[in-house]
Amino acid sequence: MTTPGNDLFLRLARALAGTGGASSDFDLNPDTVLPPGRKLRPAGVLIGLIERPGGAHLVLTKRSSRLKHHPGQIAFPGGKQEAGDDGPVGAALRETAEEIGLASDKVEVMGILPVHETVTGFNITPVLGRIRAEFTPVPEAGEVDEIFTVPFAHVADRARYSVQSRMWRGAPRHYYTVPYGPYYIWGATARILRGLADRLECAQ
Repeated sequence: MTTPGNDLFLRLARALAGTGGASSDFDLNPDTVLPPGRKLRPAGVLIGLIERPGGAHLVLTKRSSRLKHHPGQIAFPGGKQEAGDDGPVGAALRETAEEIGLASDKVEVMGILPVHETVTGFNITPVLGRIRAEFTPVPEAGEVDEIFTVPFAHVADRARYSVQSRMWRGAPRHYYTVPYGPYYIWGATARILRGLADRLECAQ
């Protein structure tokens, strides 16, 4: 018999196999002129899901306000790819272990989503992973201010997303948001989640 949790992960597997191209922070800003020959730094982030009695939860972080890139923002655990990493998946797992104390052997990697380009020059590969069991979160000092979870049903519901804007380099920049309680989830994190929500809709 298929349980609700197993049904979700079957749908996620179908969503991963679906079609769809890369995304970027500029998707809602088609008039943005990007510099030719720009060099993007590869990075990997973990979309980590953990099963709980009420349904799967997504693990997110609140970045330190002292960081150079995206200070204080809500983000997936992960970071830039280093020379010794096994590609972006290795980077995502290594950075996740460092940032939130989740060991790599506790994560079942299901697959990857198309890359996402950020305004700060990163080419992010989202790695979808099933967290095998509860763990004790340990925020990395100086990098992570808070670790929390969001019901995955919340971010999988496309009706919860809205498009907002703010000034960036003298022009309005539009972006997705999917707030949850006190957490303002926006920008690259919301765009990646919106892309996954779109795929899930097609995988019904």
